[in-house]
Amino acid sequence: MAEEKSIVKKVLNGQRQHWENMFSNKPEMFGTEPSDAAQKAAELFKKEGRAKILELGGGQGRDTVFFARNGFQVHVLDYCESGVEAIARKAKELGMTQSITAICHDVRKPLPFDDESFDACYSHMVYCMALTRAELEFLSDEIKRILKPKGLNIYTARNTKDPHYGTGIHHGEQIYEVGGFVIHFFSRQMVEDLAKGFEIVSVDEFEEGQLPRRLFRVTLRKK
Repeated sequence: MAEEKSIVKKVLNGQRQHWENMFSNKPEMFGTEPSDAAQKAAELFKKEGRAKILELGGGQGRDTVFFARNGFQVHVLDYCESGVEAIARKAKELGMTQSITAICHDVRKPLPFDDESFDACYSHMVYCMALTRAELEFLSDEIKRILKPKGLNIYTARNTKDPHYGTGIHHGEQIYEVGGFVIHFFSRQMVEDLAKGFEIVSVDEFEEGQLPRRLFRVTLRKK
């Protein structure tokens, strides 16, 4: 069992270099237009007057730039140096260095912010990356810690209705490696289990991409 856990950890840790390679070889891997998830999140943030946002897993910054252009103060974390460098470069080129702060950070570690520092947290497909259930529980607690009272946490995750679920290499729990990418697929029960300390505002299902990927968009409010 210990050996099995060691192997799985090695596989999950290996994703950092995999993403570094992808970002380095494809400067605009996900395009330049904001995701639908970010646009919907921005609508709610504006409606509720949420100004200071933490974005997890900013990638190359397409959603980060969108948030900044819409008047939000954005702190963005990503564990790939190349992604953080790309976001910082875009912020400088667009004159948004006062609105965007990009930091390289692994979300499996404590978030580098004080308690109740942010109005809202947003992440697109970070929860379904190479994170174990225990690591997701830790992350959820950290997000709750840095959010102000009644703060919002909006995240998306590929779900168990996704065409890739159950395919590729199984790495325990609901984690599968498909085409080099390690994905943690979410059930509705998983969403509810991770909502400890939050009120579930909504859980919406949507599709993205050509496969298409099937995802949950989860909106939580800190109790």
